[in-house]
Amino acid sequence: MNVTLTKARRALFSRRDGTVSAGEPEHDARGERRRPIRILSIDGGGIRGILPAMVLADIERRTGRPIWQLFDLIAGTSTGGLLGLALCVPGPDGGARHTARDLVRLYEVEGKRVFSRSVWHKIRAVGNLVDGKYPASGMEGVLEEYFGEARLKDSLTETLVTAYEIERRFPFLFKSSNARVKPHYDYAMKQVVRAATAAPTYFEPVQLQIDGPSDYYALIDGAVFASNPGMCGYVHALERFPEAEDFLVVSLGTGELTRRLGYEDVKDWGAARWAQPVFSIMCDGVSSTVHHQLHQLLPAGSHGRKRYYRFQARLDVGNDDMDDASNGNLRILKLLAEDMLQANRSQLRTLCEHLVEYAEEGAATETE
Repeated sequence: MNVTLTKARRALFSRRDGTVSAGEPEHDARGERRRPIRILSIDGGGIRGILPAMVLADIERRTGRPIWQLFDLIAGTSTGGLLGLALCVPGPDGGARHTARDLVRLYEVEGKRVFSRSVWHKIRAVGNLVDGKYPASGMEGVLEEYFGEARLKDSLTETLVTAYEIERRFPFLFKSSNARVKPHYDYAMKQVVRAATAAPTYFEPVQLQIDGPSDYYALIDGAVFASNPGMCGYVHALERFPEAEDFLVVSLGTGELTRRLGYEDVKDWGAARWAQPVFSIMCDGVSSTVHHQLHQLLPAGSHGRKRYYRFQARLDVGNDDMDDASNGNLRILKLLAEDMLQANRSQLRTLCEHLVEYAEEGAATETE
């Protein structure tokens, strides 16, 4: 039987009280609990990526360790892919080039550079009707500075970043494990993030060359199918670590939408008015659905430890638009993150204690 399918069935049909069926021990032959495979998942959400960046900075502060050492796999969509890969860029000393605190500053300082457009661009795009809302130059300049010449195979831990191929019509998953064994999948990290953040109506799609200059992938933001990449990360972990008996998923959101779209306001909208709101609605719906699925699949284990954490803020104040990089909105987003961290301090303390413990037990074993 396929190993991945077997693992999926174990997850799906485990008892809801958190225990597992006979023949699936959570302990090794000596009676010691086996370390779970640790998965970090980061949602898409544009400038709202400052929310998970602040959670990650808090985790690094509490543990005294870089994020890449605390997780066996990091999965990210859009701005979450940027965060995940940026935390795994190798630095000159062999560690990570960036801390999570550095990436909080990225949103604060570079947000306006990414989400900016000239008057000429506004005119040429007819506002936002015939071209992407923003030119790609701002984003590409930031990616050059933060990723340099690092390639996907260089990632300090296993990473997965989502995109979607619009000509061949299939989900495209950038995986550092593929990049290490298949040179034609080893793209520059800045190219990976540029493709992963090509949100429809905001930025133009990306052409990624393959098999020489005559062919390419045409890619857009993976949020169109996986705004919350937690399930993608979980399934990939089942494939990469077939001997694993347990999993721990830490899922970071970029804010739960609360703005109402009144029926009387939207009932006469056409394609132009619906374009950006429907993208946000779709992303929010997918994110909530994946959260529910993982919550059901990963109940607390018989050892009493949580196997699934979700840290998410409600966007009750401020602007939930993914491109509002104004100082006022960034300050509100930071305050929301601080409130969320305070409300979840007990969970974060427990999680960080376990992450440090697991990190000291050694790395997981992968299969190629």
